[in-house]
Amino acid sequence: MQVTPHMLLIVCPLVFLAGFVDSIGGGGGLISLPAYLFAGVPPHTALATNKLSSSIGTTVSATRLFKYMDLPLAGACVICSILGSWGGSSLALLASEELVRFMLLPVLPVVAYYVLRKKDLNVTEKEPLSRRNTFLVSMPASMLIGLYDGFYGPGTGTFLILVYTGLSRLDLLTASANTKAVNLASNLGALTVFLLNGKVCLPLGLPAAACCVAGHFIGSGMVVKNGSRIVRPIILLVLAILFIKILLGL
Repeated sequence: MQVTPHMLLIVCPLVFLAGFVDSIGGGGGLISLPAYLFAGVPPHTALATNKLSSSIGTTVSATRLFKYMDLPLAGACVICSILGSWGGSSLALLASEELVRFMLLPVLPVVAYYVLRKKDLNVTEKEPLSRRNTFLVSMPASMLIGLYDGFYGPGTGTFLILVYTGLSRLDLLTASANTKAVNLASNLGALTVFLLNGKVCLPLGLPAAACCVAGHFIGSGMVVKNGSRIVRPIILLVLAILFIKILLGL
């Protein structure tokens, strides 16, 4: 695929914004994937190239939180996540580009609801699960969410942290750290499949990845009061534009 200046001018600023938003309140994937579609990138290539930029951005966060991870649990969930994402990305390649494009209409609102709704993850009075049960809950959940991440992706981090705090009953810091490791694994699993099938557009994905890292770096270094007040309108605006473009025959 030939990359034009027009594509770069659309994708790079929006992916930067996605990294910035993700570092404040999560949900950056709801901006980064539509960014490629806005630029006229074919759906399969958009899914694949988005994995490249998001993988590099997530690596930064995972490295920063490494010391807070529950390594045995994270390792087991990483393996499950890779298997799931490998299957999900393989299914995505089998789906027609029209299906991938139009499935955004029902899927994006559902994902946006879970990402944007108010969540209180800090206070849980439930008894911790036994070590065995923590693994039994976390591993299949990681595989299922990895499958979703391989097939589509936005909201994966939110879904993981909701499962790890709500069902696995991990404390917020450990859940957040493990989420980064598992999300990175699912990104890399899907990215590998897409690379092997020649779907990743490197001339577009590498500049976008640099912008994603810059967005994460700047956003995480800022103290933003009521950050969700900034994040939510941005995501909703991007979603509204995406719906209009799909309905008009993107």
